[in-house]
Amino acid sequence: MEQENTLNQDGQSNGGVLAHLERLETQVNKSRKKLEELQRTQAVESTHGTKIRKLRSLRDKLRAEVKQREARVEACTASEEPDQTSESSEREVLERKRESVKAILQAYRFTGLSGKLTSRGVCVCINTAFEGNLLDSYFVDLVIQKPLRIHHHSIPVFIPLEEISAKYLQTDIQHFLFSLCEYLNAYSGRKYQADRLQSDFAASLAGPLQRNSLCNLLSFTYKVESRGQSFSFCARLLYKDLTITLPTDVTVTYQGMDALPTSWEEQRAHHEKLFCTKPLHQVFASFARRGKLDLSLVY
Repeated sequence: MEQENTLNQDGQSNGGVLAHLERLETQVNKSRKKLEELQRTQAVESTHGTKIRKLRSLRDKLRAEVKQREARVEACTASEEPDQTSESSEREVLERKRESVKAILQAYRFTGLSGKLTSRGVCVCINTAFEGNLLDSYFVDLVIQKPLRIHHHSIPVFIPLEEISAKYLQTDIQHFLFSLCEYLNAYSGRKYQADRLQSDFAASLAGPLQRNSLCNLLSFTYKVESRGQSFSFCARLLYKDLTITLPTDVTVTYQGMDALPTSWEEQRAHHEKLFCTKPLHQVFASFARRGKLDLSLVY
């Protein structure tokens, strides 16, 4: 019995070892196959990587060659017809500018701008007005070439034509014309007010009206009467902005008395406000109607 048990145990022991060895051998075979597959995959990837690098290098070389050939073609084309191309381009640009000026004049003919085409380019006429009254007219004869230039004009010397031209003539012809219109209309409006003051209200002035050529600095002395009393105010009007018709700075002082009564001081302050907000001749028209300040113009 003991011998049989021993045999069984040995048989079982031997069988277990053999089975274990078989399992190990199977695992080793699987591992070997995986390793071989991995090595083959790496080899393939290495081969592909090498091919990819070669293809990229070839691509870069081809790109460089294409760029070089394009540059040579452009250089050859430019050398063959440089004058014809540049002349044609300049003519087209100048023709577009000519048509642009023509379109501007047609679109804004009701705003004081008008003109006609000339053999050199275009002659622009600027008609000024103030309060519905047509005033002076000015012209600018433009030569449509590169660069644009002014052939002749009738703009007064104190209008900053050179400054306006430097800013806009070459880049924005529309802005150039509108800016010039602003200056001319404002000048004509200031001059119109000063002329009306001298011609229509000379009796209210105590002495001549003093003004500069641009009419942006006016000074005068005027008489004011109220309740049987009469004395003079001195006014100084300064127009710092040359594109507007109302003064930016107004100073009114009085003459003949060291100190004014309160009511007269109030009138002096009201006069300053009036000169800042109303055209000059309208202010004096209110004085003439009532013999004193028309307070309805202030409020």
